[in-house]
Amino acid sequence: MQHLGTNLRRIRTARGKSLDVVAGLAGISPSYLSRIERGERTLDRRSLIAALARALDVTPVDIVGPAIPVTADTGIADDQVDAVRAALLAVSVGIPGGDVVSCDVLRSRAHILLNAQRDCDYRTVGESLPQLIRDVHASIQAGRDVRELLRLAVMLHVQGTAAWLGDIGGPSDLAWIATTLARDAAQRAEDPTSIAIASFGVGLGLLGEGAFELASHVITAADPGTASPGGLHLSGMLALAYSLTAAAQGDTTSETAALDHATDLTQHVDGDYGWFGFGAANVNLWRASAALERGDHATAASLTDRIEPDSLPNPTRRVAYYLARARACARLRHRRSDAVDALRAAERIAPARVHGSRVARGLVVELSERARSDVVGAELRGLASRAGLDL
Repeated sequence: MQHLGTNLRRIRTARGKSLDVVAGLAGISPSYLSRIERGERTLDRRSLIAALARALDVTPVDIVGPAIPVTADTGIADDQVDAVRAALLAVSVGIPGGDVVSCDVLRSRAHILLNAQRDCDYRTVGESLPQLIRDVHASIQAGRDVRELLRLAVMLHVQGTAAWLGDIGGPSDLAWIATTLARDAAQRAEDPTSIAIASFGVGLGLLGEGAFELASHVITAADPGTASPGGLHLSGMLALAYSLTAAAQGDTTSETAALDHATDLTQHVDGDYGWFGFGAANVNLWRASAALERGDHATAASLTDRIEPDSLPNPTRRVAYYLARARACARLRHRRSDAVDALRAAERIAPARVHGSRVARGLVVELSERARSDVVGAELRGLASRAGLDL
């Protein structure tokens, strides 16, 4: 039965460090670390992963391990990820190998792809993403509508490439290439809104690597303003991203201030911009995510109790809601069945995202250790089987 705890124990043993030493350096108890290693506690907090990485003199990626292979039953093939890798590498060395296409056609193709990503239609995204990456950058290289296509490339890489890779459990190195390509394109376009989009993507990438101070710096340096609809939405999303970096650093004052600022901005926005889904319901979901990052599962569960999933703007955010609810309820006595229900709800919307999520897989392992009800146990066994877990 493979989970993050198994990998963590392997690294600790190879380093020749005891439970007591590693736990002390990471700021947790030896018994808690032992439970993580046995799969009885999910390793789902960025701050804890970063602390354990420092204690073991490794990177966070070493602890979370390689990407989880995507499976055919979700409609996503390994060759889709390989094709995206090839496209990103080609663009990175200035040889995109795509076709020169009109801006209008590329914009239309990008909108179809980003709508599919929003709707968790990962197979459609994977089929069209590699060629679109190549064509957008080949057209930029040819000097066709350069500024407009640079802005399109930013949105494509943050809300398309990096988001798709993150949702299917793809390699983090590819997501990082995508966000740095977005950053370079935004800087070339000299567009504050595009710079904000790229900063959001880069900031979340740094957050995932445990580089919390760097993430905070990148996020706060961007200033899209609030004079335009795009600026309002992006200012709100940057505030939400900053709240998570603050939570990871234990800075509850900054976390609360950022979330309150985002709440204020929701009163001035209408509709959606850039497929971000910024709005009041989404802010409440980020509040729950920040509470989870602090390890406050009771507050997170209470927040998810007050969120109506249908009020969230799209399937992507609804899956995020159910996964956050599962994380929160899994740690609360008498609410583990709610956690299983939330995992199943997320799986019904986006099976690939749940099956490829290290956190979701860890929750299945953790909950299975505590399952008492035949109904709950059967649900977990079915979910584990579909995710390729051997319980």
